Amino acid sequence: MDEKITAALAPMAGFTDVVFRRICGEMGADYTISEMISSVAMCMKDEKTAALAAIGEGEAPCFLQIFGHDPVMMARSAEMLLSRNFKGCRYAAQPRGIDINMGCPVRKVTSNGDGSAMMRNIENAVNVAARVAEVCAGYGAELSVKMRAGWDSDSVNAPELAYALASVGVRRLICHCRTKEQLYGPGADPAVIKAVVDAVREFDECVVVGNGDIASYADGVRMMETTGCHEVMIGRAALGNPWLFREFKGESAEKSLDEIIDMACRMVREVVAEKGEHCGIRESRGRAAHFIRGIPGSAKIRDRLNHALTLREFESALRGG
Repeated sequence: MDEKITAALAPMAGFTDVVFRRICGEMGADYTISEMISSVAMCMKDEKTAALAAIGEGEAPCFLQIFGHDPVMMARSAEMLLSRNFKGCRYAAQPRGIDINMGCPVRKVTSNGDGSAMMRNIENAVNVAARVAEVCAGYGAELSVKMRAGWDSDSVNAPELAYALASVGVRRLICHCRTKEQLYGPGADPAVIKAVVDAVREFDECVVVGNGDIASYADGVRMMETTGCHEVMIGRAALGNPWLFREFKGESAEKSLDEIIDMACRMVREVVAEKGEHCGIRESRGRAAHFIRGIPGSAKIRDRLNHALTLREFESALRGG
């Protein structure tokens, strides 16, 4: 490995909480993005939503991701997060910045005009970004936007949107090289990321981050060489394999079965410490399944995990006790 690459952890609902972000940071993730935080719920002072904004001890620099489509509410929620002016605020460090979600393809998000549906109305998307950029500037915080190639194959407009966003102060553009219509299926096209790079070339401070199907250091190198992007972002490939980030720092990502099980146990212990045993065990089942995928007896272990009700039972299932 001749070159170290800036590699970040992508936002993933139900996964990129304080615990997983901290683990990935320890493994070499240069920065992370939180689970998506509803701007509407923040403005309504919903405590469960506020809990998603926690930043823990020992984390890598973290962007807090907000979603919504109303410029006023988006700016207000960004202000609340950066000023720490909300009930339940728990920051061990100040957020590195705010990330605007313009990429989530899930129907319950897009049906409200949020996530990747924002790409269907560039005027409003830019208005939102401009309002949030003003807030970020007041706190010396960075503003990033995570987007997709477009809504569908007939509306691949990421380059056009990227230029407009850069024009109003967005300095980090994260592009997933699939459309909303493709979800996570085949047909990812890195060429759209290259087009985004070309579109914002005149903005010297603008960083383009390539995202989509990066499961190894070699994939990251290929993404950068193919598109000219400045950084890469890793999502699903890191689930159950946070060691992957080591590759991007010139280190080996090899791990033993014992290390995998130890890490899965650590994860559930920390999630339980954060959220309580009942909630922590429930949330950890899907996460642990990613760690044990492909190991001998994984189906039996998974069944035991699904029936575990306590931390002790959960760890016993993972260790085959």
